Amino acid sequence: MGQRWIATDFGGLDVLQLVEGDAPDPGPGEVRIAVRAAGMNPADYKYLAPGSDRGAPPLLIGYEVSGVVERLGPGTELASGGGAPGDEVLAFRISGGYASEVTVPARDVFAKPAALGHPAAANLLLAATTAAEMLEVTGVREGDVVLLHGASGAVGVSVLQQAAHLGARVIGTASERSADVVRGFGGVPVAYGEGLVERVRELAPDGVQAALDAVGTDEAVDASLALVPDRSRIVTIAAFGRAQQDGFAVIGGAMPASRAFRDAARARLIALAASGDLVVPVARTFPLADAVEALTLLQSGHPGGKLALLP
Repeated sequence: MGQRWIATDFGGLDVLQLVEGDAPDPGPGEVRIAVRAAGMNPADYKYLAPGSDRGAPPLLIGYEVSGVVERLGPGTELASGGGAPGDEVLAFRISGGYASEVTVPARDVFAKPAALGHPAAANLLLAATTAAEMLEVTGVREGDVVLLHGASGAVGVSVLQQAAHLGARVIGTASERSADVVRGFGGVPVAYGEGLVERVRELAPDGVQAALDAVGTDEAVDASLALVPDRSRIVTIAAFGRAQQDGFAVIGGAMPASRAFRDAARARLIALAASGDLVVPVARTFPLADAVEALTLLQSGHPGGKLALLP
C-alpha cells in the first residue's frame, strides 16, 4: 500500500497527516512514478498558510520528485520523449510529491540525468527555474555585475551557477559562515548588515547592473534601489509589497507569466545538470515518515543545503 502526506486544513505543520492509498492507474497523457526522492522547498509549508485560497482541504504537498516509471498511460510519452517502465525520471510542477508513488501529467515528467542522484534530481527544478526567471526578467548578460541577496540559499546557489554560465559576475550577500558556499559557486561574498551598499560599491567600482532579491528584507530592497539605477533590472521573489510600492519586478510560481517561463525552461536546465554545469547541493535526507521533522528543519532557514524525503 502506498503512502502520502496530506494537509487536513490550513495552518502549521500540525495539520499534516500521513495516509495510506495507492496512486491511481495512469490514463492517457499520464505517468505513474515510484518515488525515490521527494524534493523539499519553502513553498511546501507556505502552501499551508492560513488564508491561502487554493481549493478546499485535504491539500497535497510537494511540487517535485525523482523516481522510476511504473506505468505509462495509453499512447503516452514523457515530456522528454519516449519512456518505459523502469526508466529513471524527474517531475516538476506536480501536486502531491510527498508520497511513495504519484500519478502525474506526462508533460511534467523528464528523463533523469544519470549524473544526478535521486535526492538532487528531486530538488533541481523549482529552485533552478526560479533562478532562471530572475536572470531572464532582469536581462542579465555577459559582462554584467549582479547583486544577489540570499546567495547561499537554494535559489541563490542556482543563480550563481547560471549567471556564471552567462558570463556575469555575481556579488552575493551571505553570512560569514556561508561565504565559502558563495565562493565555491563562483560568486563574490559580501556580508549583509549596516554598510552593505558601501561594501558593494567597493567590490563593484564601475557599478551594478542588476539586483536579484531572494530574501525579501527591507535591507535587500533598499540596497538594490540604491545601487541599480534601472528599476526594470531589479527583481524579487519575496518582497511583494515593496515591489508594488517602489516599482520593480516581482515573480512567483503562481503567476501566469512565471508558470509559462518555468515550464519552458525545464528541458534546458535539465540539460545543464546533465552536463555538470548545474549541481544541487543536498544537505540531508529523511524517511518519508519524518516529513514533519524535515519541514521543521527547513523552516529554521538553516538547512545547509537541499533536503529530500525518501520513501
